[in-house]
Amino acid sequence: MQRCLELAVKGAGFVAPNPMVGAVMVFEDRIIGEGWHQKFGEVHAEVNCLASVKEKDREFISQSAMYVSLEPCAHFGKTPPCADLIIKNKIQKVIIGCQDPFKEVNGKGIEKLKEAGVEVELADRLLEYECRNLNKRFFTFHSSQRPYIILKWAQTSDRKIASGSRERLLISNEYTNRLVHKWRSEEAAILIGTNTALSDNPELTTRLWKGPSPIRMVIDMDLKLPSSLKIFNREVKTVIFNSMKQEEQGNLIYYKMKKSSTLIPQLLNAIFQLKIQSVIVEGGAKLLQSFIDEGLWDEMRVINNYKLTVESGLDAPKPENAVLVETQELYTDIIETFVPVAPEY
Repeated sequence: MQRCLELAVKGAGFVAPNPMVGAVMVFEDRIIGEGWHQKFGEVHAEVNCLASVKEKDREFISQSAMYVSLEPCAHFGKTPPCADLIIKNKIQKVIIGCQDPFKEVNGKGIEKLKEAGVEVELADRLLEYECRNLNKRFFTFHSSQRPYIILKWAQTSDRKIASGSRERLLISNEYTNRLVHKWRSEEAAILIGTNTALSDNPELTTRLWKGPSPIRMVIDMDLKLPSSLKIFNREVKTVIFNSMKQEEQGNLIYYKMKKSSTLIPQLLNAIFQLKIQSVIVEGGAKLLQSFIDEGLWDEMRVINNYKLTVESGLDAPKPENAVLVETQELYTDIIETFVPVAPEY
């Protein structure tokens, strides 16, 4: 199952909104086939696993066990059901990392396999956690009916994210900047607010990393952003959340919302309706703090430059109900990752 996870992660950034899945075929403690879901719309991990079995080993398929990190699908989507493929190849046993929360699957794949006489075994709790965590975006989207939210910002040693002047403050180093672009490539969308768009004029792409650029999303309730900004260059699909019009102009989409004190829940519902599974929020302190105050976030990634002090400037957001789970040092920067404090039962 650990090998399944190693294979599955190779699909990061290429299979969304599908989950990352890895599959391994084992005959008498020997791996005879491996596969992973490589690209959205193309065949799944189980298909690639079976296709990888060499001719000399194909006679052993019906005597083998297949390990797969997520429950095999049982419905016709862009590809035929993988459960049917397993049954057709008379595979005796399937070990599943975790159950699929997607309503079209959610236990139906397991049920179909069992009805066909296939022995089905679920991974232990630790491996189940690892399999679920691999696809935390997918699970959050289908279980909580909202996108997975990552809050990201950089701050100085005195917890400022901007200086008191209009000049842009460069906090993180070039290596961290490259890492941030890698992060962008791993998410479906990136979100900023009106002030960030105006003050920084960001491009919001992955130009420092080889990977897909996320969908750009901007909150501009009064549509006051000038069309000369880089976000309007139409090079990447862009969504403008506003209160004035609902309109689609090629890959530039205007999504109308109500002006409300409950902006963040309304925003997340809109993103869910757009079928976007994950968002990295790179907005200003006000937007980031709004997510924190609403308790609607899943990760915080805080970049700290402890050698830079500005004394006066814009205060960084204040993490609440957050627990530090990882620290990474990258030259002059220390990157801290937080997750929400687990509720007490």
